[in-house]
Amino acid sequence: MKILGFLASVVSFAALFIAPMQSTSAARRDVTGVTILMLGDSLTDGYGVSRSQAYPALVGEKLRAGGYKFEVINAGVSGDTTAGGLRRIPKYLTQKIDILVLALGINDAFRGVPVEQIRANLQGVIDRTRERNPKVKVVVAGMQLPLFGADSYVRSFGEMFAELAEKNHAALIPYLLEGVGGDPSLNLPDRVHPNAAGQRALAQNVWRVLEPLVTKATAASAGRAE
Repeated sequence: MKILGFLASVVSFAALFIAPMQSTSAARRDVTGVTILMLGDSLTDGYGVSRSQAYPALVGEKLRAGGYKFEVINAGVSGDTTAGGLRRIPKYLTQKIDILVLALGINDAFRGVPVEQIRANLQGVIDRTRERNPKVKVVVAGMQLPLFGADSYVRSFGEMFAELAEKNHAALIPYLLEGVGGDPSLNLPDRVHPNAAGQRALAQNVWRVLEPLVTKATAASAGRAE
């Protein structure tokens, strides 16, 4: 398999980004507002930049500018995998979650985890979230490996996110790193993680998909409060 050589070369590199689990909010919680959980890896965590420069906080700024009442929970952990996300999700389900942004999977691919296992873990996160929050809106953030389409594993991995979104009637960010991946000016010297400018581009990619859901969730939340 062509991708195996690439995977082997990046496994040790990816392992450097393991960090303790942490969660921060972009705003104080308001019971009549919208709670957005962003479950991800180093891209969500903001590896190499401050948390205030990572896309969850930047999305929070857009929400604040739009006059929304909200809480954004940055549940990004550098180096995390879909299995890690599945283990971590219960700790966030003790409160109401209106929108789940699921941005995991690339570290699994770096380790050569079978695509079906990645899919099953992501499905598990969605299922557990919906068990506690039946009306939660889900956003699946798609990812791609280098040489997309050149290998069956690479192709299956890239296609999995759209398939998962369709199955779960979820919104899809086709490629979280759209316009950022491969651009040296938007990445740290490692050419893997977005710099502050790259994180702003990620925030735009997320916001395009998230904004309509926030509008609907805000209206629903206001209806519950009346």
